[in-house]
Amino acid sequence: MKKILLMNGPNLNMLGIREPGVYGNNTLAELERQVIEYGAAHDCEVECFQSNHEGDLVEKIHATHGACDGIIYNPGAHTHYSYALRDALGSVSTPCVEVHISDVDAREPFRRISVIAPACVAQVKGRGFAGYCDALDILLEGVTERLGEGYENRYKSGQVIMAGRDYHDE
Repeated sequence: MKKILLMNGPNLNMLGIREPGVYGNNTLAELERQVIEYGAAHDCEVECFQSNHEGDLVEKIHATHGACDGIIYNPGAHTHYSYALRDALGSVSTPCVEVHISDVDAREPFRRISVIAPACVAQVKGRGFAGYCDALDILLEGVTERLGEGYENRYKSGQVIMAGRDYHDE
């Protein structure tokens, strides 16, 4: 059985309350339950973790080394500036998929920049809670190549960007 870490960053504990027009009315507990059930149906054990504190997230990433088969990660606001989290992901061999509930490309310009994505194997955005299950599917494909620097210039902008190929939802 594969072990997957579902990790959510700052303010995601406020799902269902914070900006329901952007993020919907469902809670973090509902999201976690959905991904746990999806994982179980795909022979995966999903561990859930959420923190509003960068250092806690860094330590959790470090703990995945050799102990986890993949990370599904919504870094929240850390997406745009946390080089500490990016470096943490770069320091472990655990593949990570960056996920965003909303379509960050259609929002404020600052949200279009991710310093986290280059350390990830894929980025999923604007697919709501389903994006987390998409991320699990990508991890189960065994993708290990990271997006790398300049990924936004190499891959067509879309809801799913995966290292080494174009990814299209059928």
